[in-house]
Amino acid sequence: MELLILILKTTGLFIATALAEIVGCFLPYLWLRKGGPMWLLIPAAMSLALFVWLLTLHPAASGRVYAAYGGVYVATALVWLRVVDGVKLSALDWTGAGVALLGMSIIVLGWHDKA
Repeated sequence: MELLILILKTTGLFIATALAEIVGCFLPYLWLRKGGPMWLLIPAAMSLALFVWLLTLHPAASGRVYAAYGGVYVATALVWLRVVDGVKLSALDWTGAGVALLGMSIIVLGWHDKA
């Protein structure tokens, strides 16, 4: 049960981290490619700073955190693609996200008593 709670808390924190990173990159994209206002760079910088801070909250060595985070980032980016960009995801998109999340879970299992 303790391990399940660790995985759920880690996944939630990773989702928040991924959203901060995606927003931090999406806002400059809106400015550069879609003609958005330059002031979008201010919340983008704040979002990227939040992203970096959130990565420091995990109880594991940085390399493990970055490796596990990659799986959640893949899944979150695909959900962003669906929700924000309106692109329909294929069965292979969903399968890839599932594999990435499985990989993240395996890495997080290795954190137990190794932080």
